[in-house]
Amino acid sequence: MNVNRAKEISSMGEMVNVQFEGESIYIQSVNEEQETARIFPINNPQAEKNVPVVRLTEL
Repeated sequence: MNVNRAKEISSMGEMVNVQFEGESIYIQSVNEEQETARIFPINNPQAEKNVPVVRLTEL
């Protein structure tokens, strides 16, 4: 995924099917400079982490 699409998804009010390493995730925010996204698994909101945007997959 690219940074612009990740930003678009993070600002949407609806769920988009995005995965990180095969797990469905929610994108909280995107850091354009570092090209990272703050994410958490749908089933575990406490497990937040920063990951490279290029490793996110939209299904």
